[in-house]
Amino acid sequence: MSLELAFSFDLLLASFLTCVLLRDVFVLALPDRIAGPGGWLVDTQK
Repeated sequence: MSLELAFSFDLLLASFLTCVLLRDVFVLALPDRIAGPGGWLVDTQK
């Protein structure tokens, strides 16, 4: 396996985990009108 492929996969995985973590922090920390059911930034209603 080439070094470039491993480096790219690691960055992709780190980016995905960062996005998931930020979404959870937003939902927990921000008020519902911003990140909650019907929120304009993160809509948790599905």
